[in-house]
Amino acid sequence: MKIRKGDKVRVVTGKDRGAEGHVMRALPRENKVIVEGVNMAKKHQRPTRTTMQGGVIDKDMPIHVSNVMILCSNCGPVRIGYQMTDVGKIRVCRKCGDEI
Repeated sequence: MKIRKGDKVRVVTGKDRGAEGHVMRALPRENKVIVEGVNMAKKHQRPTRTTMQGGVIDKDMPIHVSNVMILCSNCGPVRIGYQMTDVGKIRVCRKCGDEI
C-alpha cells in the first residue's frame, strides 16, 4: 500500500468525492485508510470510566485505499512511483517527479 499515515489525500469516488484531508491511520491488511473528516458515521456511545459523557458521537470510518489519491504540492491528485537513491527507495510524483 503506497499511502501512509500523515499523507494529504483527496477522495475521488463515493459520497465524499472531492473532500481532502490527512490520513490519520493506515490499515494495510484491509487495504483501507482513515481520513480525518471523511466517511463520518454516528455512533451511540455509552458512558464509561474513560468517557464520562455518553451520547451520539461522530466517528471517522475507514475508506478503501483505491478511492483516494495522494496530493502532490505542484500537480494535485497523482499516482505514486518509486525511485532508488543513495539513501534508499523514495516515493515520487508520477507527473512531475518531485519527492512526496
